[in-house]
Amino acid sequence: MLSLILLAAAIAAGVWGLILRSKVRRQSRELASLAYLEHRRSRIFADINSSKPLAEILEAIAEMTSFMLNGASCWCDVTDGARLGNYPANADRLHLLHEEIPARSGPPLGTLFAGLDTKVFPGIPRTFAPEMEILSRSAQLAMLAMETRRLHAELLHRSEVDLLTNVHNRRSLGERMDALIEEARRNASVFGLIYIDLDQFKPINDRYGHHVGDLFLQQVAERLKRQLRSADLLARMGGDEFAVLLPMVRHRTRVEEIALRLEHCFKEPFDVEGKLLQGSASFGYSIYPEDGATRESLLAAADAAMYLAKNIRKKAAAKTARPERSAPADQGRA
Repeated sequence: MLSLILLAAAIAAGVWGLILRSKVRRQSRELASLAYLEHRRSRIFADINSSKPLAEILEAIAEMTSFMLNGASCWCDVTDGARLGNYPANADRLHLLHEEIPARSGPPLGTLFAGLDTKVFPGIPRTFAPEMEILSRSAQLAMLAMETRRLHAELLHRSEVDLLTNVHNRRSLGERMDALIEEARRNASVFGLIYIDLDQFKPINDRYGHHVGDLFLQQVAERLKRQLRSADLLARMGGDEFAVLLPMVRHRTRVEEIALRLEHCFKEPFDVEGKLLQGSASFGYSIYPEDGATRESLLAAADAAMYLAKNIRKKAAAKTARPERSAPADQGRA
């Protein structure tokens, strides 16, 4: 009897040991899975705040979702965009779960899908509450990634673009000029810069108010853009001053041709809320490296040439406006 008791105790201890080891292994696997999942989630959060491509981040979110759903196929359809992740060839034979990726405002940013195999997920159909909870959390993470990237793009746009006219601003022009100077030094190439100052903006602003003045500036910028090539860069320097960067010119004559084309923009009046406004502008230009080897020297040379052209225009206008009786004397002096 004692032997039987000891044998039973030994068997019970062995069984308990097996159960305990199995439990420890299961807990170890669960801890390893949790550690791996937390590592992946932390990596995704870090990528969201980095410059990593959005497509790679969404693919990582789909992969993490697949891991949480025991290897189910997961993918993301971006609204008006790409399909990212593991889209299976037999998707029509799977039980599909989906969760919209919400936006802070406006329509959804996309949809996150999971294709469940009936062999791995028995009991279909059922409610799938745990799986939908996982999918919902992943969709929130995808929303964070997409909204963060959208916000970054908006901030970058605001830092480079003049918000009134939707052309580049002074900062953006300066950065592009610096890059062109470096490129021109490497390749021994040239580029041009045209400086533009509107002649009739202040009277328009004073007479009709700032609202009409802003609309006038927007129409001026739109006309100027239509006369430029895709590689050219139009920037508003502030107030009523614009500049055009011409990276693809080989000689001064080409810059003069483009400046003349821009000047023709002001031949027709501008229709601003039913008011026909006649505008005009003065132009000056500079060429790298003939007129300057730095951003500041090129801007100064173009600005000086523009003011010279403006003064010549003013003198010509004043001479034309003189009374008729003074004309013969002027002609005699000429």
